[in-house]
Amino acid sequence: MEARLERIDTSANYIQNILEGVGLKPVVGIVLGSGLGKLADQISQPVTIPYREIPGFPISTAIGHKGNFIIGELGGKTVIAMQGRFHYYEGYPMELVTLPIRVMKRLGVQYLFVSNAAGAVNPDYEVGDVMIIKDHISLFPNPLIGPNMADFGPRFPDMTCAYDLEMIALAEGIARETGIRYHKGVYFGSPGPTYETPAEVRFYRMAGADVVGMSTIPEVIVARHCGIRVFGMSVVTNKANFNNEPKNFNDGEDVVRAADAAADRMTNLFRILISKL
Repeated sequence: MEARLERIDTSANYIQNILEGVGLKPVVGIVLGSGLGKLADQISQPVTIPYREIPGFPISTAIGHKGNFIIGELGGKTVIAMQGRFHYYEGYPMELVTLPIRVMKRLGVQYLFVSNAAGAVNPDYEVGDVMIIKDHISLFPNPLIGPNMADFGPRFPDMTCAYDLEMIALAEGIARETGIRYHKGVYFGSPGPTYETPAEVRFYRMAGADVVGMSTIPEVIVARHCGIRVFGMSVVTNKANFNNEPKNFNDGEDVVRAADAAADRMTNLFRILISKL
């Protein structure tokens, strides 16, 4: 067996054995970004599996990422939530950054909810706002480069509607009904780990970006390659610096605090949307 497939199956089989023992079969996967792990607290009757215990799994080193799978019920569905993700800037190859998504596919996941903390490059966005992702622009190496994993999907997957239009429409309806203020926009993904220069911020805005971050897109690409439907949301944790002003200094701890303050709204929207799938 190819080494990549062997790693995926080894990790998936370990988790599957645990889930079979408690009678759980997840249909929804959730990836929780920096400071957004508190959604996992809303999962009922949770089963926690630390990444460090899963054969072949990397360890999350980013600020605000606990490093666990949490499996249980949310919105009337069985979900498997990543309490922390893996980033390209941590030094992991794309194969490991996206490993959990392929493992989720093996476990039977049909829907993927991705979240992230992001900086606003749209001047109309404020810290604490939430944005439904309608599209993205990527500076990451494409995670599908290399021999195609035909067990999961085609050589040239279409990305026209990477973020599921039906799920976006449902989410917008929920936001209006519950009074959640939201934006809908484009996520720009850069490898990091440096925050953006003012010139880069201006360039990203001109290219059509509304927020910028260092994650999410590789996971979305692999999910779509696998045929998993995707819904994404960004929490605005800082406003990007357009003009070389030192007062607008970005700090990882501040990002986590801002994300935590907005996490309740995102959690509520995720929970209701999952209940409608």
